Amino acid sequence: MEMKKKVALTCALTGSGDSHLKHPNVPKSPKEIAAAAVEATKAGASVVHMHVRDPKTGDPCRELELYQETVRLIRDADVDVCINITTGMGGDWTPDKENPLMPGPGSDMITPAERMEHILRCRPEICTLDCGSINWGQNLLYIATYEQLRESAKLIQGTGVTPEIEAFDLGFMWQASDLLKEGLLPKNTMFQLCVGIPYGVKSTTLAVAAMRDLVPEGHHWAGFGIGREEFPMLALMYLMGGNVRVGLEDNIYISKGEFATNGQLVEKGKSIVESLGGSIMTPQEARDAFGLIKQKPQFKEVSINRQ
Repeated sequence: MEMKKKVALTCALTGSGDSHLKHPNVPKSPKEIAAAAVEATKAGASVVHMHVRDPKTGDPCRELELYQETVRLIRDADVDVCINITTGMGGDWTPDKENPLMPGPGSDMITPAERMEHILRCRPEICTLDCGSINWGQNLLYIATYEQLRESAKLIQGTGVTPEIEAFDLGFMWQASDLLKEGLLPKNTMFQLCVGIPYGVKSTTLAVAAMRDLVPEGHHWAGFGIGREEFPMLALMYLMGGNVRVGLEDNIYISKGEFATNGQLVEKGKSIVESLGGSIMTPQEARDAFGLIKQKPQFKEVSINRQ
């Protein structure tokens, strides 16, 4: 195993699931998400990964104005951190029970251009690209056809934003490799191995090794596990030569029955890496290592007040 001494640690702040129904302090509003980003950065995170939520209900959403406001608050804060923003919203399909050809409740399908609009405006250092389709639970499908991925990759080109391939299964790695061969992804494209999420790759050493071996030569990669497997997988990813990730998107507990904060998860993840002989990159070291560009956002003029 190839073990790097210094790695980037990403904190996934809130996610797009129903964790707000399980944890009373999952960040919801732009102000709360930005505060979580500051907390995670001060605890040692190199990168923060963000989704947005409806500030009133806490439900996942994809409003451009909320992304803009959250990014503005993070950039205006008294910390420097690399921002990584999802593009995974707007690909959910649930078949209607009476007519499976039609979308049922919970479906949310939009075009690749709509999935990318907030990236073109907010200009984070990194944006995710979920590189394939997957059964997302019992009756929910996440759809990203290869042609949609080609269009998404083309939209990212020229923005200066580095794509991070979110790989939930081995086929995701295959599709990303083909996009690279077509010249649709930049040379500094990153890979994130997402394990333990039904129904993708299980959290086993063999599965992680298989995915790692499919990372194209010369490309940086990271990985994470979810729930109780978050920290064992962090140690495994580090020992296998990858960068690491923690955060309330992946796990809401710091110990059995005790709710975590993002800062606590970062501190614990950092301590594990350090106990194994490694250290965590600063945000600027991550930019230098991965060829990331800190840009000025290109915000639309909006006027909202959602605290």
